[in-house]
Amino acid sequence: MRAPAPGGSLAPADLERLRAGQALQMDHYGGGRLPFVSLQARGLVQHMVPLEGESAGQVLEVLDASGGYASACLGAAHPCLQPAFREGLERGYVTDELGSLERTLLLEELFGPGGRWADRFPGRDYHASGRNSGSEGLELALRLVLESGFDRRRLTAKAGREARRTVLAFEGAWHGWTGGLVPLLNRRHYRLGLPLPGAEPPFGLDVAFLPFGEAALLERFFAEQGSRLSAVIVEPIQGDAGILVPPPGYLRRLAALCREHDVLLVADEVLTFAKTGRFFAMTDEQGPIPTDVTVIGKSLGMGAVSTSMVIARRELTVRPSGAVSTSDLRPLTCALMRSGLRYLAEERLIERAGTLGTQLRERLRRDVVEAFPALFLEVRGQGYMNGVELTERASHGLSRLRQCLLEAGVFVEFMAGAGRRSHGLRYLFPAMRVAPPLIANDEDLRRIVERIREGARRFVEAGP
Repeated sequence: MRAPAPGGSLAPADLERLRAGQALQMDHYGGGRLPFVSLQARGLVQHMVPLEGESAGQVLEVLDASGGYASACLGAAHPCLQPAFREGLERGYVTDELGSLERTLLLEELFGPGGRWADRFPGRDYHASGRNSGSEGLELALRLVLESGFDRRRLTAKAGREARRTVLAFEGAWHGWTGGLVPLLNRRHYRLGLPLPGAEPPFGLDVAFLPFGEAALLERFFAEQGSRLSAVIVEPIQGDAGILVPPPGYLRRLAALCREHDVLLVADEVLTFAKTGRFFAMTDEQGPIPTDVTVIGKSLGMGAVSTSMVIARRELTVRPSGAVSTSDLRPLTCALMRSGLRYLAEERLIERAGTLGTQLRERLRRDVVEAFPALFLEVRGQGYMNGVELTERASHGLSRLRQCLLEAGVFVEFMAGAGRRSHGLRYLFPAMRVAPPLIANDEDLRRIVERIREGARRFVEAGP
């Protein structure tokens, strides 16, 4: 199939072929998935074709403001990754029971003496494991938590840890939809009707939930329940809840409370990794905020592979063969990570995202939120991780709004929002996530906001 340039149209037979291909893929959206197909992409520009409506078959130029669920930090087809593909393939395909040169080079560059992240995770204190996805990484993190209170020889709870069966999570959080992680989501829609993990006494897992970012509630919970906690699992910025940024000092105080009460702190940085103006969002003006386990993913795969990494204190381990993985930091994956991370550092794209992200939020506030108050409530975020919360009216027309945005030439994603929260906090509606690849420069961001504004205008003019 030869794809015409933007403005051109596909041949009818090619359009029917794309429709048939779409029908062959399982629909994860209950009939509500987008009727668009991407034909090719380079950098921020994607060529897409609508499958329905008056413009069906016409090729559109679409700016990518999402980076593939915030995973393609280098956009599409970045040239720095092409040599890494070849080199990684030539290194072999070892599994996790064998070492590899490429894995050694990666871990040395990150955690060895003078390594890129050695100030936060020195190799003498931390070790790392690779998984296929963020969800698998969080599953391993949860297993490390559970194993920390388990006596492997006697097959029972460790002495003195019998009462620590509770994990604290946060309302609106998203950590993945695997069987082990579903209990960490406080939304019934994702839990009901699914089997829960076994809870054979005395190993059952209780989960408590608090609203995110509320310092007084956090202090009270630890004062009352700290002796029963085994771990806290937190996103430093909540993603699916609508890009919720905690108040200054909140995350550092959370880390201090965990230390005071002998509780493990697990940071879910799958979404925030490399997006907030720093590699790690568990950072404030004082520097790195200490964690026991940190899980990173999405941008770590540079948009080329799906991967994640679990970075844990060395004393946190699993029973022999309890975390075997076919794809634990395989050579190809390590080569792509090394090349991409080196490029991000050399071009200072992480730091640039901090500065340009502030300007992006100002443009979104002025040109989108204030221009369309009937559609948008506010903009929140850090760096290139930003959310624009919808009004109730706009949230009811979310599918049509998204289609208007695509037709205006911009691809964004929508987060569910935290919804109804406890303790009298206001309802949080879905949010438009604007998380462009890190290669986006100032002119790219200006064009993205212009197209969001144009899509919003089309939505309003189309009426209810």
